[in-house]
Amino acid sequence: MKKQKILVTGGAGFIGSALIEELNQRGIEDILVVDFLGEDERYKNLVPLRFDDYMEADRLLETIDEHALLLSDITQIFHLGACSSTTEKDARYLIHNNYEFSKHLAQWALSHGIRFTYASSAATYGDGSQGMDDQNADIQALHPLNMYGYSKHLFDLYAQKRGFLDKVIGLKYFNVFGPNEYHKEDMRSLVHKACGQIQETGSVSLFKSHHPDYKDGEQKRDFLYIKDAVKMTLHLSETKHRGLFNIGSGEANTWNDLVHAIFKALDKPAKINYIDMPEQLREKYQYYTCADISKLRQAGFKDTVTPLEDAVSDYVQNYIIPGKHLGE
Repeated sequence: MKKQKILVTGGAGFIGSALIEELNQRGIEDILVVDFLGEDERYKNLVPLRFDDYMEADRLLETIDEHALLLSDITQIFHLGACSSTTEKDARYLIHNNYEFSKHLAQWALSHGIRFTYASSAATYGDGSQGMDDQNADIQALHPLNMYGYSKHLFDLYAQKRGFLDKVIGLKYFNVFGPNEYHKEDMRSLVHKACGQIQETGSVSLFKSHHPDYKDGEQKRDFLYIKDAVKMTLHLSETKHRGLFNIGSGEANTWNDLVHAIFKALDKPAKINYIDMPEQLREKYQYYTCADISKLRQAGFKDTVTPLEDAVSDYVQNYIIPGKHLGE
């Protein structure tokens, strides 16, 4: 990878900036960062990073269409930019930003022989009734529970129907958490939100369960540390494997497990308040997610996934408390 120019969309965002930081650790700096910096503080993720150039995302498609020679040195694309809000209601915006942009960029990449790795999402699996198996070719049977998940699902379907899913890498990220998510407001992980709650009130609020099979706080998620997510992403990009891959820990932990790990990292006694889930979320809520990562393992990824408690401890003690970003 050291002899190529890499383009990273969403490069100032959570996963994108973490990926660039890992590339920097590997001595790679010939990177074009693409994002919408907007009015939040995601720019702070870029400050410690080393890269060749920056471009606003709307200029990227314009450059592809009208000045493609300016991008002639690009040999690999990590398309990680998207609206990631699971509560976004503007379907037109999601289609334009998550679906049409992805189609345009993928078509250009493939027509120029550029390796293309893109972020799909575990949200495409919906309630999990069709399983969460990335080796199941029948992705048409999946039913996402929100418009964000559907926008990601549409592109997976498009790639499959156009026959280039076997030429690109699609990554179904599960519940990724860690440093550089600070700008994400309501979409921040519970780890970051809970630290603030605990420091202010000494307690954490979790949604009650409205499903008879799950007790309060016992809803389960596949929580994955950002450092592991980036290693998985780069591993796949360096192999000849193509298609959809789950990017998760392969384990399901409860929200209670996660919160107890946060209290331990802060060296404080656990105090949890269970509150009613908003009505508008109840029909769109995933009670269980767990990535089957056997396909990832078959593709040669052998690293041990960081245990949840160790990941939370590293995040809280080395980043949240001192207020640090990756690369600082």
